[in-house]
Amino acid sequence: MAKQNDEFRKRLLATFQVEAGEHLQAMSSGLIELEKMPAGAQQAEIVERVFREAHSLKGAARAVNLTQIESACQPLESVFAALKGKQLAVSPPLLDILHQTIDALGGLLVPQAGATGTREPLIKKLIRQLDGVLTGSLPEPARPTAALPQAILPASILPDETVETDDAPAPSSHSLTSETIRISTTKLDVVMRQVEELLSPRLASSQRARELREAAALLAGWKRERSRIQPTLRLIERLCVRDGNDAANDLQQIQKLLEYLDAELPFIKALEDRLAKLKKSAEHDLRTLTGMTDSLLHDVKEMQLLPFVSLLDTLPRFVREIAREQGKEIELVFQGGEIEIDRRILEEMKDPLIHLLRNGIDHGIEKPALRKERQKPPHGTISVVISQQDSGKVEIRIADDGAGIDSASVKAAAGRLGFVSPEVVQSLGEAEALALVFQSGISTSPLITDVSGRGLGLAIVREKVERLGGTVVIESLLGAGTEFRIVLPLTLANFQGVTVRAGGHLFIIPAIGVERVARVASQDIQTVENRETIALDGQVIALVWLGDVLEIPRKGTAGESADILQAVVLALGTQRIAFRVEEILGEQEVLVKPLGPQLTRVRNVAGASVLGTGEVVPVLNVPDLLKSAVRRATAPLAPVAESHGESEKQSILVVEDSITSRALLKNILESAGYRVTTAVDGVDAYTTLKTGSFDLIVSDVEMPRMDGFDLTAKVRADKQLAELPVVLVTALGSR
Repeated sequence: MAKQNDEFRKRLLATFQVEAGEHLQAMSSGLIELEKMPAGAQQAEIVERVFREAHSLKGAARAVNLTQIESACQPLESVFAALKGKQLAVSPPLLDILHQTIDALGGLLVPQAGATGTREPLIKKLIRQLDGVLTGSLPEPARPTAALPQAILPASILPDETVETDDAPAPSSHSLTSETIRISTTKLDVVMRQVEELLSPRLASSQRARELREAAALLAGWKRERSRIQPTLRLIERLCVRDGNDAANDLQQIQKLLEYLDAELPFIKALEDRLAKLKKSAEHDLRTLTGMTDSLLHDVKEMQLLPFVSLLDTLPRFVREIAREQGKEIELVFQGGEIEIDRRILEEMKDPLIHLLRNGIDHGIEKPALRKERQKPPHGTISVVISQQDSGKVEIRIADDGAGIDSASVKAAAGRLGFVSPEVVQSLGEAEALALVFQSGISTSPLITDVSGRGLGLAIVREKVERLGGTVVIESLLGAGTEFRIVLPLTLANFQGVTVRAGGHLFIIPAIGVERVARVASQDIQTVENRETIALDGQVIALVWLGDVLEIPRKGTAGESADILQAVVLALGTQRIAFRVEEILGEQEVLVKPLGPQLTRVRNVAGASVLGTGEVVPVLNVPDLLKSAVRRATAPLAPVAESHGESEKQSILVVEDSITSRALLKNILESAGYRVTTAVDGVDAYTTLKTGSFDLIVSDVEMPRMDGFDLTAKVRADKQLAELPVVLVTALGSR
């Protein structure tokens, strides 16, 4: 019983943390609204809302016997009651103290072992500070900091009727750092109905399988009858070559054969009809199951979607603190917060969005005096606008009306750091120069502060966005402001991809980066500075071999004379490059899988997917491909290597116990031109080494029977194998 009570208390406290986080976030948002000094009824409405939140938080703390939080909420509720009754006036010092109180309460929500005694002074200080407010003496607020407590990260707005999807305690219902989420019961009911409806096609599929087994048995009986007539067929064959046969006996045998063949015709017709009926039924079942599973998949995806407001709610407070530190006045404007996106993308986009806002505050928005000199309003504006481009993409625009970016300064910084040569710097256009700000280390700020100035923030933004399969571009007008445009997929798990063949291997290119596929006549290919180009839509773009960019040897292309070539045009911002491929197989929905911890970042590869045939196919990284193509275009030309025979390839032994990782490593290495043999563990590998010749071992570390370390030791102790190089691929974090 005691154990059950403990478990119940844990679940109760987890529920309280969810509720308390929502109350604190609502109070923080209300205080931000009060800072804009709304008039009359609007101010009263906000104060009433915040007062109710404080009252509800106090009641919830009392219900779970958290006396510390309850005692701190009592004077907080009294302050809001005084505001409601017009006994206190809204003022910046008062709002500062209330913000600090909410921050402190958020810290109390984080469970810490042995922290009860250490938190007593904090509770008493909060109570004294709030009591001082009620008596008319406002204490001097502490200097604000830009960091927000993790405990008051927002809870997403969902319908009231929700249910936990995991019985484990969760620190917050829709916190972006939570391992569990709350899901609307309406969505769960829809999914449940879909699952129940799967019973009907499942039973139909069982019936189809039984009918197919009966058809197979019928066919087997026919084959037995056919075997019985084989002697007669052989007799006819002999009649064609022999002389002096028994005519009467032969005629009897021939008549017997003809009778059988005549009787077989209705049987064949019946079998054909039966199989045609089964085929039609199977196709119907397939269509039904496909429609239902697609619908089920869509509804399950809906469970993973969160509105952008769950990320945006923390940002006004963040902007307020940094702006006050720098003596700036900034208004943050949101649009499109109701648009939903995969919560995993929201988690990954939290840091990039903060980087961009911090960058806009520190480098973009000027101080009020300077803005007045430039004929601008004293307060700057940063807008975050979210819009859905189509069914699979969403665009985020982060714009400020600040000083803008001086492209000349960007060019100078890039030149000093050696990113581009002085000759190239002079030839760069405005858009190309601005794109340099995404290079790590480039900054136009003369000062390095604790906020920015090291030139790393925008490089991190681009890396995070591209890792999610998105793109980011920048536009800026000196003196007028800067805008970043980020395009992201709505979901991470699956997407549309274009399957192509290059170098004899299959690859998948995410459709989000494909502008178009094209058939190009060989006579339309022009050579400019020894580089192939084609004209599309009145623009000349580079044409490269996808296999060359991936460093895969060409197969049978030396004397190619095809009149029509196939190409995939990839686009990122204003950059467009056509990639020539051997074959475009079509577009399909693919499920992308990560490469695993051993291969967290492979150039040009974003992940892998398993086709319906069971083949593991690399999913290519579009931004990487474009960068690799540019690097190849600027590198000295080298002759195309002739394809070598299988006997000349270097041989690699891949040792990996995971089937998926083993297949992926084999595919990658074979694509690079190596001959690959696989083994499932160290024992299997050592046996293989003694029976073959290899140039390299690529091995996992943690494997059954014999791990990678023991295998390496055994290889080094063997005189015949001691010099064989070994590469250990592992997710282990220590040496």
